[in-house]
Amino acid sequence: MKLSTRGRYGLRLMMDIALHCKESPVTLKDISRRQEISEKYLWHLINPLKNAGLLKSSRGARGGYVLGKPLNKISLEEIVRVVEGSLFIVECTEKPSVCSRSHFCVAREVWGTISKTIADSLRSITLQDILENHNKKIATAIDYHI
Repeated sequence: MKLSTRGRYGLRLMMDIALHCKESPVTLKDISRRQEISEKYLWHLINPLKNAGLLKSSRGARGGYVLGKPLNKISLEEIVRVVEGSLFIVECTEKPSVCSRSHFCVAREVWGTISKTIADSLRSITLQDILENHNKKIATAIDYHI
């Protein structure tokens, strides 16, 4: 299984907002610059995340985006599911009707178990966990600038 660009960029977008929204909302332009992702692409990720309640937006000169929930209430599973659409590694585990063999396929149960394991693992990781790990790495980094 390979996570798509939407999933990877969705997490980067959410982490950028988590890191920078403490004083004021974060603009799409700033996220785009820091993450090196086009604003146009970010727009495709922002709307589903807003609709799912993971982000809130404000308009105006000081407008932008903030998290819609506390860091410890936003799981990686939720972010990936919102921007990817599904976490199932094969379609038949979610929609048996797509395959005429699904009612007797021995592999379908295996794929379902693997999909559930992946979802459970992603669900166990929150933005807070990722941010804490990030902060630990920053704190332990050695600065060689002279």
